[in-house]
Amino acid sequence: MDAPSSSRAIDDMPSINAAYDTVPAATDPVRLRTLTLIRWVAIGGQALTLLVVHFGFGFPVPLAAAFSVVGASLLLNLIVMSGHPTPVRLGERAAAAFLAFDIMQLAALLYLTGGLENPFSFLLLAPVAVSATILSIRSTFALCVLSVASITLLAVRHYPLPWAEGGFSVPQVYVLGTWVALAVGIVFFAIYTWRVAEEARRMANALTASQLALAREQQFAALGGLAAAAAHELGSPLGTIAVVSGEIARDLPADSPITEDVRLLISETARCRDILAELSDRSDDGEDRSSPFALLPLHALVQVAADRHHQDHITFSFEETPRRNDDDKGAEPVVLRSPEIIHGIGNIIQNAVQFARSTVYISSGWDAESIRVSIRDDGPGFPPGVLEHVGEPYISSRTNSAGHMGLGIFIARTLLQRSGAGVAFDNDRTGGARVDIVWHRAQLEVKDMELSA
Repeated sequence: MDAPSSSRAIDDMPSINAAYDTVPAATDPVRLRTLTLIRWVAIGGQALTLLVVHFGFGFPVPLAAAFSVVGASLLLNLIVMSGHPTPVRLGERAAAAFLAFDIMQLAALLYLTGGLENPFSFLLLAPVAVSATILSIRSTFALCVLSVASITLLAVRHYPLPWAEGGFSVPQVYVLGTWVALAVGIVFFAIYTWRVAEEARRMANALTASQLALAREQQFAALGGLAAAAAHELGSPLGTIAVVSGEIARDLPADSPITEDVRLLISETARCRDILAELSDRSDDGEDRSSPFALLPLHALVQVAADRHHQDHITFSFEETPRRNDDDKGAEPVVLRSPEIIHGIGNIIQNAVQFARSTVYISSGWDAESIRVSIRDDGPGFPPGVLEHVGEPYISSRTNSAGHMGLGIFIARTLLQRSGAGVAFDNDRTGGARVDIVWHRAQLEVKDMELSA
């Protein structure tokens, strides 16, 4: 929702940021087997091409030197396979080193077969594209520099292109154009591929964080159900113990040696009942429909989500705004306590609390067709440049000193959309940020027929 100044960042509840905003990317980005498999394909292609050009077309190729270069890749693969018989994953530096070897091996082969005049010189783009997909921008930049240095050397020094008697040469301006095309292609493919892959990585991490949030909420729900069941089951025997203890205490003479023990038993029994009552009150979401705690009116569900995030310096203002069309549809809907809804609404409320000046306004409404929940704070609102990206993972503002990455709102929107809700973010006309959540009533409401089932 809002930022601590006029430039509001998408900063979310601290607990969510601590738990989910730092979902780590894989420390070992690629399997060793993947790179060795790609190299086997390259080895086969290179060897076949050399043989076809030399023996098929009859063009003179320095086979001994060329096959020595191909053999270096073959030897590396054999060493890797013998040293790592079981599947392993490569770290950042090791993967970058493997790709750097591939660049230098291909550059050496091109050096022997015509340099940039060789039509296969475009294959120097491949290791950079692979790096941009799986490695960091730093490693990709280093491989780009190595690739550009390689094509620069190949443009100046290389063996002649294998050709028929009399040879074949192209104008230097063509070689220069090939160099420019390859250099631009290397940089463009690196940047473009890295940006696309980074978006995919961020989305995957954000969706993982959403799953973690939902799993955490479901664990709390199960624990709440267990606490409610324990309170219900233990209430009767504790009540019996309290009644019997009271009768014993009344029948005991004042000077009985066990009088103090009986009084202690009565006080501890009362304490146990108080603890169980508190556990019962705290058990909120996730009950099955047969539980008496499973269903709530809409306004109570919203209050359950908000109670977790109450702070002393912020006031919650609850409002119910039904649109009554007839007696049946005008009744407040009863909904199932859903971990997705509780957590999603709670995230948005916590975000509002974090940036509100004094009050968070929470409105629940319904009509014959829809159920609505609106959350508004009295903070400065979303800045225009951020508003259009609200709900996307990992968005932030440079003015946001907290350093959070904006996963809380993404998680909230994802969980609410899983429940069938539409979520809209905007700035309220009276000031502050506003989030509107809307469900189709038939999709969310629990009907009498469902209750009896």
